[in-house]
Amino acid sequence: MNMASIEVGRICVKLTGRETGKKCVVVDVVDKNFAVITGPKSVTGIRRRRTNVDHLEPTPQNVELKKGATDEEVEKALTKAKMTKFMKEEILPVLQAVAA
Repeated sequence: MNMASIEVGRICVKLTGRETGKKCVVVDVVDKNFAVITGPKSVTGIRRRRTNVDHLEPTPQNVELKKGATDEEVEKALTKAKMTKFMKEEILPVLQAVAA
C-alpha cells in the first residue's frame, strides 16, 4: 500500500468489516498505520472512526477538504463535486473479487 495515497480528502473503499465494499472519505491521517474516515453516515452509512490503513483501498478520486472536516463539510464537498451518487455505489473490493 502506498502511504502517500492515504491523504485527507481521498475516497477509499473499506476492505473489511460490516462496511466491506462501501466508500468513505479520509478526514485525517493519524500516523502511518491509522486514518480517520467518515462516510459520512448520511451518505454511505459509515460513521466517523479511526481505521487501519490496511483496511482501505484508495480510489483515484478525492475531494477538497481540510484536515478534520466535519461530516457536514464532507457531505457539502461531495455534493459540490457531484460525487454523492458515486459514493452510494457499493463495489466489490479487489481482494474479494480475486477470491471469488
